Amino acid sequence: MLGRLLASEGYSVAEAATGKELLNSLASRQPDLILLDVMLDHEDGLDLLTAIRRSSEAPVILLTGRNEESDRVLGLRLGADDYVAKPFSSAELLARIGSVLRRSKPRTGAASRVQEFGRLTIDLEAREVRVGGNLVEMTAKEFDLLAYLAASPRQVFTRDQLLEQVWRSSTAWQDAGTVTEHIRRIRRKLEAEGEPAWVRTVRGVGYRFEP
Repeated sequence: MLGRLLASEGYSVAEAATGKELLNSLASRQPDLILLDVMLDHEDGLDLLTAIRRSSEAPVILLTGRNEESDRVLGLRLGADDYVAKPFSSAELLARIGSVLRRSKPRTGAASRVQEFGRLTIDLEAREVRVGGNLVEMTAKEFDLLAYLAASPRQVFTRDQLLEQVWRSSTAWQDAGTVTEHIRRIRRKLEAEGEPAWVRTVRGVGYRFEP
């Protein structure tokens, strides 16, 4: 049903019946986006998400019947970019897909294509983050969020502002906790390279990039 819906909207759709089939296909082709059901017949969708993240940075939207906040947060921590709770309408799903695809595209219009802060380098053209020359693997949204904050050093942004500017979304469509979780993942990856907390929390307000 979803395959027919997306095809009617002009998307090129490939379907996988099992997790193994999906992972095998990722070895030869990288999709622009993956729709992943959490509750599969003989597999756990979150386990499959973990396996996907070992070989692919493609945006992932989880389709889930689990409405507990802990389940949604776990999905984001494992690398999901968004989730749609069942039951959902075709209009909502298409809107979420369009939003995630827009967010995953390279951002344009920056005066400089390379941002340098000591050992930290953000290459907007290559969409790469390096610390001391070492590549730091980041998802599309993690990169967009870090680059957006770094483009305006010391400026404080609320979570609502970041949802609007980076995710092209709002709290009406997406949990602001998504921002918090992505900030946590960015910090963890940079700190693993021995870097300080580039992204600072301003209590009661939001976040800023500290150069």
